[in-house]
Amino acid sequence: MGSVGMKKASTLICAPLMAKSAEEMVRGMRQAKAQGADVVEIRLDCINNFHPHKDLEIILKDKLLTTLIVYRPKWNGGLYEVDEHVRMEALHLAKELGADYVEFELEVASKFMEEHRTSSSRGSKNIVSCYVNGETPSEEDLKNIIASMQETGADMIKLVTNAADITEIPRIFNLLSSCQVPLIAYSSGDRGLISQILSPKYGGFMVYGSMEGDSIPGLPTLASLREVYKVDCINKDTKVFGLISKPVGHSKGPILHNPVIRHVNFNGVYVPMFVDDLQKFFSIYPSPDFAGFSVGIPYKEAVIGFCDEVHQLAQSIDAANTIIRRPIDGKLVGYNTDCEAAITAIEDALIKAQRCTNGRASLDSPLNGKLFVLVGAGGAGRALAFGAKSRGAHVVVFDIDFDRAKSLACAVTGEVRHFKELAKFQPEKGAILANATPLGMHPNTDRIPVSEASLADYELVFDSVYTPKKTRLLKEAETAGAIIVSGVEMFLRQAIGQFNLFTEGEAPEELMREIIWSKF
Repeated sequence: MGSVGMKKASTLICAPLMAKSAEEMVRGMRQAKAQGADVVEIRLDCINNFHPHKDLEIILKDKLLTTLIVYRPKWNGGLYEVDEHVRMEALHLAKELGADYVEFELEVASKFMEEHRTSSSRGSKNIVSCYVNGETPSEEDLKNIIASMQETGADMIKLVTNAADITEIPRIFNLLSSCQVPLIAYSSGDRGLISQILSPKYGGFMVYGSMEGDSIPGLPTLASLREVYKVDCINKDTKVFGLISKPVGHSKGPILHNPVIRHVNFNGVYVPMFVDDLQKFFSIYPSPDFAGFSVGIPYKEAVIGFCDEVHQLAQSIDAANTIIRRPIDGKLVGYNTDCEAAITAIEDALIKAQRCTNGRASLDSPLNGKLFVLVGAGGAGRALAFGAKSRGAHVVVFDIDFDRAKSLACAVTGEVRHFKELAKFQPEKGAILANATPLGMHPNTDRIPVSEASLADYELVFDSVYTPKKTRLLKEAETAGAIIVSGVEMFLRQAIGQFNLFTEGEAPEELMREIIWSKF
């Protein structure tokens, strides 16, 4: 295993403050420091009735953190829309009063810095910025923008784009790696999240994190940058593992995988990756640095077509939840750790119940001969169906897409039913119910896939949803007297399998179980 990069990264963590008064800015600075920020970005254009001398003195007099002063005009996405001369004078005053960094837009930077070249600035540094609207420009166009900013004589430069697709982000990484002056560069929005997390790997000067209770789309929290992703340990040799999904924000994978990766001294980081197009994604991210992927909704079946090789179990299920980029040749190899994770979780719960009632468990699988009612025929559903079939269960499949349900039922020699029949479906006593749909997932937690009246007929109810930990389906099933198995247990077991594939090592199972039940 590679060792963790323990040297302190030079990348600073910045918290943007958009309070409406100078006093609130000071309070925000105090909170940002407590939450792990190195720098605060003070947005002067957010302050109501801003009075430059009075408010800047309050903010900068006894500053607790390094300060970056920004006064964004409306023509560049900010709130200020009056006199440009007044705005420039306020920024100049911020330099005189001891701001560590002051930001100027590319359009005005050369003129301002020429006018104030001989002024006292008490060591304040100039950041020249460019905010690009619309699709991220080509790499060549971005380099031209960077060159224009460098020509202003800036101490450092800042480039912000708005990623419409995660495949635009490598252009940012390439700029960070090649720029000759300190560079802050990232893409905003949900699809740009990894541009913040992975910035230290490519030499970024600063990353942004939102404060607790003040989430900003596309920004990780300060706590996650410090505690989950440990950006101070990320360096150029760090291997990247990512969850490919759409959406991706619900995933708890980073909370589980990252501390365990560090625990075994592996130089890696696990990040969420909002992917819209698999073909574009795999063509743009061929680097061996992107060493492996978890695969989530809705790609577990489609991703098979992008693997160079597919492990036998994943091939038979025709769905993969794990991809490894093989180090020796860079080929993508698909695996399925969902199947055994889900089925063993169900089996173990049934065996435990048998021991409680009979004092011993049968040598056969407790699923042998059972009716296994499956709701959902996607990637997770396929894993459950093939697992149940391998244990001798009779599988009945429901899915809103009847053709997909029929195809899966045929593959496991099972039975298919129309989804509309599910509300009135009454199984035989002692059946197993498995939900493999997103129904009941946060934030739509009130929905369940079957009628409450039918739950009393099931011996066990399994829900692949793990946010929340105990879904409404599981609560209703438990009340009806069924054994319940949370998707958290499946998530844990499949993650153990993934971790072993990612690191070619042995997962610390007890630590992973401890994390998952305390953090989820």
